Amino acid sequence: MLSVQDIDLYYGAAIALKTVSIEARPGAVTCILGRNGVGKTSLMRAICGRHPIAAGEIRLNGAPIHALHPESRARKGLASVPQGREIFPLLTVRENLEIGYAPLPRKDRTIPEEIFEMFPVLRQMLGRRGGDLSGGQQQQLAIGRALVTRPRLLLLDEPTEGIQPSIIKDIGRAIDRLRSKGPASGPTSEEAAEIRHAVATVRERGDIAIVLVEQYFDFARDLADTYYVMDRGEIVAQGTGADLKDPAREAEVRRHLTV
Repeated sequence: MLSVQDIDLYYGAAIALKTVSIEARPGAVTCILGRNGVGKTSLMRAICGRHPIAAGEIRLNGAPIHALHPESRARKGLASVPQGREIFPLLTVRENLEIGYAPLPRKDRTIPEEIFEMFPVLRQMLGRRGGDLSGGQQQQLAIGRALVTRPRLLLLDEPTEGIQPSIIKDIGRAIDRLRSKGPASGPTSEEAAEIRHAVATVRERGDIAIVLVEQYFDFARDLADTYYVMDRGEIVAQGTGADLKDPAREAEVRRHLTV
């Protein structure tokens, strides 16, 4: 379980996060919502150790990690899929996946077969360069690389970035069907299916806490078990995924997502 308690974060003299607290439990998706520039990515950087916090604490499964370097946090079970995915375009799919070996002891440096079962396209394209994949395939690769590390906490920073709005709607509908395990109905694009499979399959494993940064309301509503809304570096609203289906709550949250 991830516990972030009352953290502050500064860039020089400018405060980016002010007394921010969130929790994320295994087998659930915790969505962080808000428009651009409100501190969502700063929160992800604080959790994974890419920027130090000035106050508060961050705990993973009860142990404090806020004083640890990023590589030490990775060895504790934290994995991140950053905004823009940050795959290596000139490396092959296999080589990109093998980068996930970094925090692992030598005996565990293998690509789990489970990743290819979840994302068959990666097996088919092991020798292809990462930059030659579609956006949806690159997202699977980025998540696969994170899963190579055997994480207990997975951070996903705006996985819908660069995906056209019509496809984002398909992704939301597809994830909702997976959640209810109901039959598929209606067409979905190939790329939407790829992203849906990447996010929903990880969620259904049940042993990984997922923190998802998002600014598209419909996508978050269909996926969130819990949510937090950020504005100007603070948490201004929070609740359950079921709350987001209430029209009044939806209107409140949407106000924080529009410019």
